[in-house]
Amino acid sequence: QVQLVESGGGLVQPGGSLRLSCTASGFTLDYYAIGWFRQAPGKEREGVSCISSSDGGTVYADSVKGRFTISRDNAKDTVYLRMNSLKPEDTAVYYCAAKRYYYCSDYLTRVVSMDYWGKGTLVTVSS
Repeated sequence: QVQLVESGGGLVQPGGSLRLSCTASGFTLDYYAIGWFRQAPGKEREGVSCISSSDGGTVYADSVKGRFTISRDNAKDTVYLRMNSLKPEDTAVYYCAAKRYYYCSDYLTRVVSMDYWGKGTLVTVSS
């Protein structure tokens, strides 16, 4: 069964850190770009970060640039999102999604049809 599973969400205080994981099963991530999206209550889903398959090129939304880091470990079929200096406005359900043979350069400027989606993990930033 082909699926993506996110993990690592939870409750954290402002200024804290979390590391989200996105693990593939039923397929290998070698040729897939992985994007992280988030959706806050009452808001539309937005792209957060993307990592390409070919050269590991990355893209970040301005709201997370300098605080979040995306990385991948193809041997483990896993992509990570390290989130530092978390703010209450980072509170959302975070989803990962995979697209084959995609380069992330336009990830934040157009709606990209992804091949597979995870079910999401909740991140709550609150004191």
